[in-house]
Amino acid sequence: MARKKIIAGNWKMNKTPSEAKELAALLAPLVNNPDVDVVYCVPAIDIVPVAEAIRGTNVQLGAENLSDQNSGAFTGEISADMLLDAGVKYVIIGHSERRQYYHEDDAFLNRKVLKALEKGLIPILCCGETLEQREAGVTLDWISLQIKSDLQGVTAEQVAGMVIAYEPIWAIGTGRTATSDQAEEVCAAIRRTIAEIYDAGTAEKVRIQYGGSMNAGNCKELLAKPDIDGGLIGGAALKEEFGRIVNYNK
Repeated sequence: MARKKIIAGNWKMNKTPSEAKELAALLAPLVNNPDVDVVYCVPAIDIVPVAEAIRGTNVQLGAENLSDQNSGAFTGEISADMLLDAGVKYVIIGHSERRQYYHEDDAFLNRKVLKALEKGLIPILCCGETLEQREAGVTLDWISLQIKSDLQGVTAEQVAGMVIAYEPIWAIGTGRTATSDQAEEVCAAIRRTIAEIYDAGTAEKVRIQYGGSMNAGNCKELLAKPDIDGGLIGGAALKEEFGRIVNYNK
């Protein structure tokens, strides 16, 4: 069975609750494509208003982060149970900005992945390399190490339902984009790594997104590649352009 495409918008730290409701209303008629799973990953404060705004639509709700703890004295954190109760289905884990700015290492991210899966959330697990790593020729080794570290203790059944997002750090928010062949090379390597850890059947079920400045101009070529099953969209997710990405096949 062919893997269904998944286009997820990562809103990052943008949109107040009222602005988020307006954006959801603007995008509603533009993102209706039965061939694609559509997800809005929104700031924590926007989760409840966006959940209300997308009720009855084809859009699913995602969070940008979660705690590895269930509850307790963790000021400023948000738990998996809180997300689930608010209607969240997906959660981004290991985005390069969390790794870089908040020093989240693979051991910590592994605990977040396990917590999300334990509670029934679907992780969108991010991995990627810096420009220096790409130029040094260690991209595939580095990403394989990230994947193997972040999936410690995850079963084949669990990983089969996950989403993995390849985000070349050098192409996020810079306007630079990996060529479709470069993106496919890494996404195919991620699938090989999953097959190495588990088996080929499991690897074929995992959906792998490209997350490096995908836009309306390059999405069709990228999504035509056999191992690219969707996009994790940043800046374009806050515009009407997001609808054109969702409807890449029309």
